[in-house]
Amino acid sequence: MPLLGVRELKKSYVTRVLFEDISFEVNEGDHIGFVGVNGCGKSTLFRILLGLESYDEGSIYAPATTKIGSMEQKVSNESCSLYEYTLSVFSELMDIEAELERIAEEIASSGKADEKTLARQQRLHDRYYDRDGATYRARTRSTLLGLGFTEAELERSIGSFSGGQKNKAQLARLLLSDANLLLLDEPTNHLDVSSIEWLEGFLSAYRGSFIVISHDRYFLDRVTNRTIELKDLRLYISQGNYSRHLELRSTARELEMRRYLRTQKEIRRIEGIVEQQRRWGQAHNFITAASKQKQADRLKETLVAPERDSASIHFHFEAKETGGNDVLVARSLGKAFDGKRIFSGVDMLIKKGEKVFLLGDNGCGKTTLLNIIAGRLRASEGSFYLGAHVESAYYEQTLTQFDPNNTVLREVWDKYYTTISHKDICNALAAFLFRGDDVNKPLGTLSGGELARVQLLKLMLTKANLLLLDEPTNHLDIASREALEIALDEYNGTMLIVTHDRYLVNRLADRILRMTPNGLEEYIGGYDDYLEAVSAKQKEETGAEKPVSKNAMDYRERKERQSAVNRAKGELERCEKAIANAEAELAALNDELASPAVASDYKKAGELSEKAERLSGALDALYKKWEEAAERLASLSEE
Repeated sequence: MPLLGVRELKKSYVTRVLFEDISFEVNEGDHIGFVGVNGCGKSTLFRILLGLESYDEGSIYAPATTKIGSMEQKVSNESCSLYEYTLSVFSELMDIEAELERIAEEIASSGKADEKTLARQQRLHDRYYDRDGATYRARTRSTLLGLGFTEAELERSIGSFSGGQKNKAQLARLLLSDANLLLLDEPTNHLDVSSIEWLEGFLSAYRGSFIVISHDRYFLDRVTNRTIELKDLRLYISQGNYSRHLELRSTARELEMRRYLRTQKEIRRIEGIVEQQRRWGQAHNFITAASKQKQADRLKETLVAPERDSASIHFHFEAKETGGNDVLVARSLGKAFDGKRIFSGVDMLIKKGEKVFLLGDNGCGKTTLLNIIAGRLRASEGSFYLGAHVESAYYEQTLTQFDPNNTVLREVWDKYYTTISHKDICNALAAFLFRGDDVNKPLGTLSGGELARVQLLKLMLTKANLLLLDEPTNHLDIASREALEIALDEYNGTMLIVTHDRYLVNRLADRILRMTPNGLEEYIGGYDDYLEAVSAKQKEETGAEKPVSKNAMDYRERKERQSAVNRAKGELERCEKAIANAEAELAALNDELASPAVASDYKKAGELSEKAERLSGALDALYKKWEEAAERLASLSEE
């Protein structure tokens, strides 16, 4: 039975229909990528599934066993530590622990326990281990570290973290919850590459189901086995990841177009016959014409226009002057804030026409380095210079350098009115999907994606020959990302780009510079080449291949530890089963010894007594073995 079913759903606002007549099911083990342009209704559909928003028509059904999990709107208790906040998702297990401890103290103080108390203790114990109670603390710590938090940060107050870090904490709670259907809305936001790689490993191995909204195509390809695209009010569903979905949709669109053109041709042929019969003007001709017209009308009713390409931005970056061969040279650059060193020893030489990508963990100083090169910050040490006739343009990821009261048109006009005509600026805005009244929208009312389009347009109009881009694909939907990739690929200048978009890196990179506290490491090629080189380097240095992510535990180590945990759990369960059988057998022997028939037969009673004594000794040994297994499991779980 499906975990979730949606039938003929429709949602509209006063002047706009978001989607209509959409149907789909989510089955156990489905890892679904949910894609579509910004504003098409993906997040609205999530809110409807969570019961947070109404819908106009259709139905949603889910069995009682389906538990849907999603991220909270905000952190509920900001005074507790990050670790305590995340651990609170296991409140039921902690309640069971407290109750088991209370029962144990009660038994210890009284020296005995009635059957009802022991039965309750056993039920609680079974529920605790059925829900992996022995490992939840270790899983919580491992998840937080995997998402990029440090050991020291685990004890910090959750209220002291940034909004992005709080989102990561909420993501950790969701991943650890007992929900069997997760709704993940842009989970890779605010994560660095190593944390995204950890999340990919987690979701790839996840035994439950999830639907994930994401514009990260590399991520979607690695974690999904089905794809749903919301486009032109309709759903398009494919078996396979995002790349496979593109292949299938391309084939389907081609077939759809052929069918559409063939049907149109047939309608024209039939209507030609109708016109001819009417011209002949005989009675039988009018009968034939009416019959043929009905045939044409039936075909028109079945005629479905092929899927339209969604509006996407169309632009072209062009450098007005190529400049010298050495575009950017840096020697021993370093930066510190308030005595705290961010990075040092940065040496860099970027040649004309190169597309260079700067990678590294969050907080390593990538954006700071770009700001130094753009002239917005001063270096604490070292120097750099731009080559002859090199003019740079900077795209900042924060999108804060705007007057919120400026309109879209005014923002561009104020900067370029002396060199570009009003008509050309309006045409450029139209290419970036600002048409009609959209050009008069205040910047303060725009979405992140709309602000990103304004920033990219201004960048295009500079005609600079060195682009410094800080997360240029943030806020953009997949169609806009692909348009940007095409424009950057055709750009005749030089680029230095900071990004977490591995798909973009794979497509464009000539070189990758990985930023470390002590300088840069250089790798030739795209992201897959980078991964291969890092893996080979680590294998050569250590003799064993290790994962790139420094925050995730080594894969083999995790597998070996999980195997050890599984063995310890299995041993504990076998001991518990053997103890239960031995206790039942001993109880039966004692009942038999208490019967009048056995009590009067001293020989039989002696044999049963000896058997009970042996069984009691075996039971003591089993209890000791159980204690050792429990201690071993607890030790493994706390590591």
